[in-house]
Amino acid sequence: MAQSILAVRESRPRMKKAKSAKSRSAAKASVAPKDVDEYLAGVPEPARSTLNKMRATIRSAVPPEATEVISYRMPAFRHNGVLVWFAAFSEHCSLFPTAAVIEKFKSELKPFSTSKGTIHFPTNKPLPTALIKKLVKTRVAQNESKKRR
Repeated sequence: MAQSILAVRESRPRMKKAKSAKSRSAAKASVAPKDVDEYLAGVPEPARSTLNKMRATIRSAVPPEATEVISYRMPAFRHNGVLVWFAAFSEHCSLFPTAAVIEKFKSELKPFSTSKGTIHFPTNKPLPTALIKKLVKTRVAQNESKKRR
């Protein structure tokens, strides 16, 4: 009996899971980028311009000693731990400020698509730089309070 079940399983064609084009990172490569500039070089327009603006906005809100890193194959800013990640996708650019920050600002984030830890900013609309600064400053404060404990 066990052999017949095994034979049936082996005779079935294996189904591959299709990846949605919308969920793929625009800068996805077989090799992880070594730095943020290399990541951005692999991002097509208009997402590259949006990400450059997002990067500048984040940089203006983090402490001067914060560093840029690649974490989970995405650009990130680190200061007492990772503050935020950001990345380009085919239809939007995402900011990953953690679920707690998204929950705190959920009323201000209503115009945007969000999930538990991600905010999607369409590349065909203006980037809300003032809102991004508030989100990042909140993350800085969270990391600072963690450090003091």
